[in-house]
Amino acid sequence: MKLFSALLLVCASIALIVSGVPPNINVTKTHGNEAETAVAASHTNPLLITTVSNLDSGAGTSHSWSTDGGRTWNHNVIADGDALGFSCCDGQLAADDFGNIFFTYLSSDIAVKVALSTDGGATFQPVQFLTTLPFGLPVGPWRSLARIGQAVSGDQPSIAAGAGSVWISWTSFDGTIKASGAAVTGLGQVGTFSPAQGVPGSNRFGDYGDTAIGPNYGALDPDGLGPQGFGAGQLIVTSNVGGFDYIPAQSGRSIDIEAGLAWDRTGGPHNRRLYFIYTSEEPQESNDTDIQFRYSDDNGATWSNSVRVNDDVGTTSQFNPRISLDSTTGNIAIAWYDCRNDRGDHGFGDTNGRPNDDTMVYTTVSKDGGATFSRNRRLSAAASDDNDAGSGVDYGDYSGFAFYNGRLYFSAADNSNSTGDNPDGTLHEYDLYVAPTGAR
Repeated sequence: MKLFSALLLVCASIALIVSGVPPNINVTKTHGNEAETAVAASHTNPLLITTVSNLDSGAGTSHSWSTDGGRTWNHNVIADGDALGFSCCDGQLAADDFGNIFFTYLSSDIAVKVALSTDGGATFQPVQFLTTLPFGLPVGPWRSLARIGQAVSGDQPSIAAGAGSVWISWTSFDGTIKASGAAVTGLGQVGTFSPAQGVPGSNRFGDYGDTAIGPNYGALDPDGLGPQGFGAGQLIVTSNVGGFDYIPAQSGRSIDIEAGLAWDRTGGPHNRRLYFIYTSEEPQESNDTDIQFRYSDDNGATWSNSVRVNDDVGTTSQFNPRISLDSTTGNIAIAWYDCRNDRGDHGFGDTNGRPNDDTMVYTTVSKDGGATFSRNRRLSAAASDDNDAGSGVDYGDYSGFAFYNGRLYFSAADNSNSTGDNPDGTLHEYDLYVAPTGAR
């Protein structure tokens, strides 16, 4: 266990193919904002895809699923008083090789919850998680969506599944990182979650992190699901982004370092390699944020030098990165929101005459364990703007991205209305867009 998105239509489609941009699909087509996304593909039937996101207001989670590899989609709202209770926010998804898709989220009273799908993400049922999570008033430098003075049990849970287990990590009310795991023995077969474990040492505080499961439990938690806890936390990198960095493209919620992890368990040439991404900003308060990449071959004891994966030549913002490892190949892909095309000139990539505040989604792929990365590829058909959306969390704390069986799935908060079917119109509230495509 490891802590650490007629003729004119035909012509438009042809133009997208020529430019290398895959067709974009609006999977929600509903009024109001959907933002802060997660997505997963079934490992037993890759045609089954599901994505979730926060709703703009009220309890519940936006939920969409596809049974044909992402060409067509169904949509509803879950955790709105159904068997999952009432959700607040912060949904995350993870798929395993048994065909399970796990869903973790915060309830309306800011408690960490878990659900499970055995039908590729079409439906979810609650899973008994820890019932003794302590509640308390948030302390430390991190903040929560909880009302002022409201007790919480956690913030931004993350989830990983595989190697016969499922693990969830979260930031406890006292600002420390906690985690709990359970054995998984088959489709729908989930054991009892272990008692919450903390990270010892001075580096035990944090938020906006990620979880990954390695080929063995390594030095970070030597006995995995056993009674022993984590090894001491270590400082990998420092960044000027931190937890709340306000940039033009995310001026309301701000961005964070958004650390991400992936661990190779494929048995291939880079088996046991641990991958790490994060957001940097140089110089401080320049809004020139970049997506950085490192890896470790010794369970995180030492790390490679940082490599910038966004290949633009300007000083614009890139943020909310997500890394995913294709367990069928061992290849990795990274995707993020990107402002490189917004020059403030009312041209392509600009919506309002102001530079560096409109986004598109970009991605890159490495087929050699991170030694090299492909030329960045644009996935968005047109630009979106957070200020026009009026979303309480802008694009969100994080983004949803999955890479499986050679296919890329990014679930994006998008108000470009490039598909012409957002009921709120162009540059108003976000719908969720996907652009399923093969890796290059």
